[in-house]
Amino acid sequence: MKDINIASLVKPNVRSLRAYQAEEVPCKVKLDANESPYSAISDQRSAISFKENLQTLNRYPDPEAKKLRGLIAKEFRVKPENILHGNGSDELIYNLITTFGGPVLYPVPTFSMYGIISQALGEGKIEIPLDDKFDLDIEKLLKAIKRYRPKLIFLSSPNNPTGNSFSTDRISKIIESASSPVTRHPSLVVVDEAYQAFSGKKSFLPLLKKYKNLAVLKTLSKIGLAALRTGFLIADAEVINEVNKVRLPFNVNSLSQAVAIEALKNKKQMRSYVSSIVSERKRLVNEMRKIEGVKPYPSDANFILFKVANADAIHKGLLKRGILVRNMNGAVKDCLRVTVGTPKENEVFLKNLKSSL
Repeated sequence: MKDINIASLVKPNVRSLRAYQAEEVPCKVKLDANESPYSAISDQRSAISFKENLQTLNRYPDPEAKKLRGLIAKEFRVKPENILHGNGSDELIYNLITTFGGPVLYPVPTFSMYGIISQALGEGKIEIPLDDKFDLDIEKLLKAIKRYRPKLIFLSSPNNPTGNSFSTDRISKIIESASSPVTRHPSLVVVDEAYQAFSGKKSFLPLLKKYKNLAVLKTLSKIGLAALRTGFLIADAEVINEVNKVRLPFNVNSLSQAVAIEALKNKKQMRSYVSSIVSERKRLVNEMRKIEGVKPYPSDANFILFKVANADAIHKGLLKRGILVRNMNGAVKDCLRVTVGTPKENEVFLKNLKSSL
């Protein structure tokens, strides 16, 4: 068999792409992936529902996820036709860029999948650095919108990895600018609210009635259902209809739909978990501030970005002690990101952080 250079067959935009790195490292305490330390499904009723669905694995799932979308519509006070379900937010981001194309504009640092998917699909990407307070640099963003006329603008608020919510007035200015007749080429502004439940800030969902070019991304991953890979795009029905054209059939499996439905019925439990995480986040930030050489940044999410003198060394030191956090040194100089865990996990992290220093 002759040697074949497979790389020569790959599209140039994919050839130069780096795959998303999700670490799977054996460790005692895993605090690297912004997962909830609590499973949103733990009661007997949910287990029974799950077991019942095991009897129908020979059948395809509901392609429209009607029951699940109905519950989401009720929860967020929108109509089912304003909701599109996805295999996690990642798939919905992929579908949005496939539907509308580029260029795609977003601030940096932020969720890396905006850039990875844009490049994978051969679309141009425009990256605008955040200001020194990790907020939107509104002047640069407005200039970029006017100059490049992006088809899509992604704003993750609270932002990953910085943890802060962007200023509401700055997001509003971007939506206004992107919908202004002066631009002649409107942009679809996607506010990614993956971490909004932990922020105490208002959602941008009420503004959907005012702005047809606004869309909001939601996910169940951060509140205890990461394994389900279930996300939602909420937008004007016309936007949903267009994006639905590129959605793969049966994209959310039956088991994910069933478990998500049970979890959404038990809102009291999920809110309790969120409240516990927020309380632990505040405590964790206060304790980290007491450690010399550690600078935690304010967070509205379920994780904390913090600065140390040598991020790479501290990351390795923690890992040797069985604690896995995310090394963000490539995105934010000398910074690590730790997910808020259970009180016990957080104590173990704090103790070993001091030892690593």
